[in-house]
Amino acid sequence: MATMFEPSLPASAMRPPYSSASAPSMADSLPSINFGFDELRDRMAKFTVKFDAFIETGRKRVLEERNQFRVNIAELQEDQRMKKKDIEILQLKTSSHQQTLAKETAETAEMHAAISALTEQRNAHRSAKDSILSQIASTQALIDAKLSQQRAHAAHVNSQARHDVPELDFWTQNLGLRLEGAGVNDRLKFVFTHIDERDWTKEAWFELNTEKRDYEIRTCKPKLDDERVEKQLEELNESRKLGPLLKGMRELFVEAMVA
Repeated sequence: MATMFEPSLPASAMRPPYSSASAPSMADSLPSINFGFDELRDRMAKFTVKFDAFIETGRKRVLEERNQFRVNIAELQEDQRMKKKDIEILQLKTSSHQQTLAKETAETAEMHAAISALTEQRNAHRSAKDSILSQIASTQALIDAKLSQQRAHAAHVNSQARHDVPELDFWTQNLGLRLEGAGVNDRLKFVFTHIDERDWTKEAWFELNTEKRDYEIRTCKPKLDDERVEKQLEELNESRKLGPLLKGMRELFVEAMVA
């Protein structure tokens, strides 16, 4: 702080004295100056105290602010560390969750595939069942029709047998006919004798196949004309009478023997 110089004498007193023998000395004539050092020292001391207090206060404030800054930094770092740890935990949970979702998605897909396969198998089994039931029904219908035909045929055969048996007895007793088995089911062998005047013991025969509704002659000896044999069979299958067949075959054998 600036200190103004204040003279203790008026300006006229500071002028140099006139030269005279009675004039005082130069030292005596010097003005008396009060520089105010004590006041200045006191004011400087007060200023120093205030300045030191200001510096101390500033230093304390800076230290407090620095300490608080360090505390804040430490808290921020700790908070950052905790958040980083939380992020890592969340990432682990997210990864685990994603793996679980992927596993569940794969299991769901497998379940859907298994359900689709089972559904297809069920539909296939239903279709096969329906087809088998249809085939069973169709087969049963065919069996019923076949049984009905067989019963009708058996009834017809029984009815025809009542007429054929007496006629067969007549042929076997009087006309040299012998009835034999052909060694195969549903086949009869008719053997004729007394058809060759040169040799009454000479035999001629044919095998009648009764397996089907329309009878067939598979073998005959001696060999006869196929068309004439077929004609005899047509008459038999139409009339279902055995007598005309035996008569016609005997005549054919007699002609073959003569020839």
